[in-house]
Amino acid sequence: MKKSKLDIYLLLPIKNFIEKKTSVGLLLIFSALLAMIVANSPLSDAYHSLWKQYIYLGINDFVIKKNLLHWINDGLMSIFFFMIGLELKREILQGELSSFKKSMLPIGAAIGGMIFPALIFFYLNTGLDSVSGWGIPMATDIAFALGILYLLGDRVPFPLKVFLTAIAIVDDLGAVLVIAFFYTSDISIQSLAIAGIFLLILAAANLIGIRNTLFYAVMGIGGLWLAILLSGVHATIAAVLAAFAIPNTKRINTPLFLRKSKLLGYEIQQEFRNRKKNPKEAEENITHTIEKFASLTEDATPPLQRLEHALHPFVSFVVLPIFAFANAGVSLGETSFDSVISPVMIGVVVGLIFGKFIGVVLFSRLMVWFKIADLPKKVKWKHVYGIGFLAAIGFTMSLFITDLAFENEYYMSQAKIGILMASSIAGITGYFYLRKIGNGS
Repeated sequence: MKKSKLDIYLLLPIKNFIEKKTSVGLLLIFSALLAMIVANSPLSDAYHSLWKQYIYLGINDFVIKKNLLHWINDGLMSIFFFMIGLELKREILQGELSSFKKSMLPIGAAIGGMIFPALIFFYLNTGLDSVSGWGIPMATDIAFALGILYLLGDRVPFPLKVFLTAIAIVDDLGAVLVIAFFYTSDISIQSLAIAGIFLLILAAANLIGIRNTLFYAVMGIGGLWLAILLSGVHATIAAVLAAFAIPNTKRINTPLFLRKSKLLGYEIQQEFRNRKKNPKEAEENITHTIEKFASLTEDATPPLQRLEHALHPFVSFVVLPIFAFANAGVSLGETSFDSVISPVMIGVVVGLIFGKFIGVVLFSRLMVWFKIADLPKKVKWKHVYGIGFLAAIGFTMSLFITDLAFENEYYMSQAKIGILMASSIAGITGYFYLRKIGNGS
């Protein structure tokens, strides 16, 4: 009985994550479709020129100049990567990546799902300028993939959703490392050194017990993020590093929280019983005690968890839809038959659909074959095949890497069309396949 309660406790954070992330899938689809419609309408010129408008940030001689698209991809998306970092840290500390046996299957599946798509794209574009886009088909869009599993409801076992979530989180970490090491411009050692100092400050603050989220925001954004932005390394890396510095410890432990909660509950009961003598004073005292409850709850909740819950709605309903609308707009009028059969587009489509499927399934099989890991309970190989399809939904991260991989707009358009095509095929195939096989044996 205790074991089942423990399992529920460990799965609860990831269950909440799944429930919150799935709804954003439909919003992302709407944002992408709207971008495509606008980009192929009389508003096309206005749409494309909007993202080229420059915004200046700074004072006196210190000014950062970037166009709106870059502020969205470097700045706004850093919030998304910060949340990814928080989720990854939580999973490592107490979730599906917290033990060797539990973590090896999703880690192996994610690695396979990154290697094969990259190799396929690289092979098809060897000798061409477009070979730099090998990282595009490596990514999995967790919002879309989980959104499809959510639509299937009880037709798929819950552990399958946990498995896909773990794969996607490891996949995101892989994408972050690829961006850090392969998609950076000229590096400023001085700026990196300054970033290192701020990272040490954040780590030291965690160790000595500072729990003020405002402090981490100032040091993380005004220090670490800005220094890495100026270093030439992509700024989203700073967001992930800052997330790992966020404390995951509480000011008060659970037993103390329960004792204080009972005491506060007793105080409210007493005031409620005595409200007839002085209703106004009793109501004020009750309100004051409830405020103490809120403060007590905050002390019993790790800053990492508070930030994660606070950021989910903003990232889901503001950051990702804006990113999708800004990056998914491709003018199809400029698309020719040659571009449709171009190495870039074929590399993205084949890499995502076939590379992801082969990589995820093959490496999962190898993990189980060599007894390094076991399939999750209630999950069968036919379910893993469905995950292989859903993992091919690249969308958000693939679009993001496209912007880093290419400066040639012709290549960018081909890649984006390939991403949208492959993600649509993979999503539809995965949905109907998992729907057909159901949840039975």
